[in-house]
Amino acid sequence: MVAFHEKGLADTIQTTRTTADPMVPHEELMLVNPLSKIPTLEREDGPPLWDSRVIMEWADRTGESGPRLFPEAPEQREIALRDEALGTGMLDIALPWLVELYMRPPEQRSEIQIAAWRRKLASTLDWLESHIAEIDARSFDAGHLSIGVALCYLNFRFSSEGWPNNRPTLAAWHARFRERPSVIATEFRDDPRPQAAG
Repeated sequence: MVAFHEKGLADTIQTTRTTADPMVPHEELMLVNPLSKIPTLEREDGPPLWDSRVIMEWADRTGESGPRLFPEAPEQREIALRDEALGTGMLDIALPWLVELYMRPPEQRSEIQIAAWRRKLASTLDWLESHIAEIDARSFDAGHLSIGVALCYLNFRFSSEGWPNNRPTLAAWHARFRERPSVIATEFRDDPRPQAAG
């Protein structure tokens, strides 16, 4: 959604808020996306697309305004893709961690697994603290978008972890990221969880 706003496409997209709960397969969504995952983009002129990076590439190609999210120059594109993968990787850590903490009975939680996710996330955030200045020095791209949104998700779901603590450069960069109109327009919010069948 941030990409749609950045590329001037938000008014051309009809948004359907769809709950894709990791514990409750969404039967109707699976008719469009067999993974039962969001985001999923249904198109009138082509087959559906899924996965954030794929949809961002579509938005980058389709939108006629805004920043170039995936640069054409190979070396610049590689770095944008690397950093997009870093943001996605943070979400790949955060989502199962969320399931472990809030959707699994306490007696079934794995403290070893939670500690591993916490360590990996800390490593990623420390790397970003050391590299965000050079990331910020280039034009806004899919890497900035992905990292920024992942940090927004950490604020939304894991504020108690205090990721900005001792990471002032990254925290300052993210404060500026959150001021982008595209980010303000797409803030995270909760919807009621679906009920499992049976």
